[in-house]
Amino acid sequence: MKGTMRLATLFAVAGLVAAACSSSGSTPAPSAAASAAPSVAASVAPSAAPSVEATVDPSSLLGKVLAANKIVMSTDPQYPPQSALKPDGTYEGFDIDVGTEIAKRLGVPIEFTTPTWDTITAGSWGGRWDFSVGSMTITTPREKILAFSKPYYYTPAQMAASTASGITTLDGLAGKTICAGAATTYYDWLTGALDLGTYTPTQKPPTDSKATTLDTDRLCAEAWKAGRNDFQGWLSSSTTVDQALKDGIPMVKVGDPVYYEPLGVAFDKSGPDPTSMVAKVNEILDGMRADGTLKALSEKWFGLDLTVEQGK
Repeated sequence: MKGTMRLATLFAVAGLVAAACSSSGSTPAPSAAASAAPSVAASVAPSAAPSVEATVDPSSLLGKVLAANKIVMSTDPQYPPQSALKPDGTYEGFDIDVGTEIAKRLGVPIEFTTPTWDTITAGSWGGRWDFSVGSMTITTPREKILAFSKPYYYTPAQMAASTASGITTLDGLAGKTICAGAATTYYDWLTGALDLGTYTPTQKPPTDSKATTLDTDRLCAEAWKAGRNDFQGWLSSSTTVDQALKDGIPMVKVGDPVYYEPLGVAFDKSGPDPTSMVAKVNEILDGMRADGTLKALSEKWFGLDLTVEQGK
């Protein structure tokens, strides 16, 4: 990816927490539910493989990644500007750049694979990928099965309506059908199931509105573009809504953001112990904040800095 990223030196691993479970270092393959898009190695990789020092438990996730000399990231090929598959088979987007920078600062090459979102959020990855940098909201239910880094950015949840509906206000969606991505916090909010802990919003969905889902948020907008009118509203990240507007989708923003959400890097708790990996990624994210990399990537893809906590 282009932008402000740089190659990083190998990190010191002394003092990281040892873990218990073991896992193979072989190349993970997408599940049967995964997209047909191939895994793609990053174009820039470290010139030398890091060594696993004695202080890192080789059965931990960190030990596994260092021993394999690569890290595999799950991503969505249809979620611009966070992530998107380009015609040449490579990926681009904010999440792609953040994940690639994390890999560089770990000192290992990165590969990408594209399971469905509900497969990622369900946990039990079976070693098919190592982490998710996929704009995943940190929720109380997800924390039971996934380990999260600290938030790396925060996004407003924005409602939109199709131009065909003639709706221009949030109240206008009362009694209407609203689309969201499957297994997303947007669907949870529409159905009253969203639990963000201290971030849980107080605002409620439009009265008597109904929720429907498609596999990925952006597909709701693409359905309008294709002429579908069986739903009138769409709830997604403001960044995704803004991108759809730029791409000429026939729609309008409706009202102010309905809530804000903290987004973190996710790891599977059922696999090799991710404790030391989470600590290392948090250290890397702190470094990316301190040297301006994270802010620069946000401004590159969104046109503004979303890395600052807001809306709590």
